[in-house]
Amino acid sequence: MTRTTTTPPTTPMTAQAATAAATAVLDAVETAVVGKREPLELVLAGILAGGHVLLEDLPGLGKTLAARSFAQALGLPFTRAQFTPDLLPADLTGAEVYDQRSGEFVFRPGPVFTGLLLADEINRTPPKTQSALLEAMQERQVSVEGTTRELPEPFHVLATANPIEHEGTYPLPEAQLDRFLLRLSFGYPTAQQEWDVVSRRIDRRREEQTVPEVLGAAELLRVQQAVEDVHVEDSVGHYAVELVAATRDHQHALVGASPRGTLALITCARALAVIRGRAYVVPEDIKALAHAALDHRVTVKPELWLQNATGAGVVEAVLGKVAVPAAVEPVPQGTA
Repeated sequence: MTRTTTTPPTTPMTAQAATAAATAVLDAVETAVVGKREPLELVLAGILAGGHVLLEDLPGLGKTLAARSFAQALGLPFTRAQFTPDLLPADLTGAEVYDQRSGEFVFRPGPVFTGLLLADEINRTPPKTQSALLEAMQERQVSVEGTTRELPEPFHVLATANPIEHEGTYPLPEAQLDRFLLRLSFGYPTAQQEWDVVSRRIDRRREEQTVPEVLGAAELLRVQQAVEDVHVEDSVGHYAVELVAATRDHQHALVGASPRGTLALITCARALAVIRGRAYVVPEDIKALAHAALDHRVTVKPELWLQNATGAGVVEAVLGKVAVPAAVEPVPQGTA
């Protein structure tokens, strides 16, 4: 099977146009998700960087709504897979089904054949089913009955997990956590934000919310291409490398972040720079993404769990330890 690819126009998108597109997407999503501009920026950064995002937060804080709103604003096909203990790998990837009329086996694609997949409560299904997503997330393909089928482009996973309810759950192994570019949470709203949620529900007189489409799949690919043109100064790149290396040397860390963490920092920082209206990365972009990109890639020593030592604590410590370079705006080409 050939990959279903949305071919972007050959005309490159400028940094200013990419910023305008990203801003329009965030403005559209904010019509449904109230008061979460900063975490929404990080979610969009993960998408524009071409990766997947894990939303780990308490129930009822807008995780599913955010995923559906991003799919609508980005103009992507959207499917939702509710992860349960009895979910099978074939329920995600699809299966060969015998067609009695033709006398042949026909492949029926699963929910991963989409543009944006919401993997809802991903920690409620056993590891065998969780691992069915590994190939899809990393290789953008699935293997069923010995046949490899490529997924459409663009393809992104937004997964949700409940961080405190452990009964009947299966923690994600480190190998799969590492496949998520970012892990973040929304947190509780303020009193004013919560009233805004209630008042909007009263005004629209129905439960359902819809978000206007801002981009299409082809335009999203163009914005992702524009992210690849964002400049990374050597000093900023070395800052990211030193941050990640420091997590490996921290006294509380059993395993620090791998080079994949460094790549996640840099690629998402380039996307965040576009969202914030720049064609170059500054150290503040790296710092803004450090927890989302590195916390889930740091494993603390088991004997320190009773002391509430966490990956977030390790990352916070290295952020205060590693020297921050000065922000340097690149000189435009052709300038003397």
